[in-house]
Amino acid sequence: QLQLVESGGGLVQPGGSLRLSCAGSGFTSDYVIAWFRQAPGKERDWVSCISRLGSTNYADYADSVKGRFTISRDNAKNTVDLQMNSLLPEETAVYSCAARRGTMCRKKYNEYDYWGHGTQVTVSS
Repeated sequence: QLQLVESGGGLVQPGGSLRLSCAGSGFTSDYVIAWFRQAPGKERDWVSCISRLGSTNYADYADSVKGRFTISRDNAKNTVDLQMNSLLPEETAVYSCAARRGTMCRKKYNEYDYWGHGTQVTVSS
């Protein structure tokens, strides 16, 4: 059973940066790892994902975060990080990582089988 734990959330001022980490027990390069976020009263939105084929990682991003967020993967440490820069107040949400077996990123939350509990990110002055 794959278990995921997020860390790194917190309070940051608009324009600031945070680095989230997703630690997984048992996930290997066979898993695609994604980040989603959900603000109060809103749907869960896909943010980014990273897959691995052979020795190459492939990353994808929602248009709203391209150029500001960077996802990275360390299979030796079983971690996937999300570096978030130039954060906006409307990006306040609970950020969760998710995993699914395979080599293709998916953007719908119901295509992922394993989830962490989430970490709160608050962007406010």
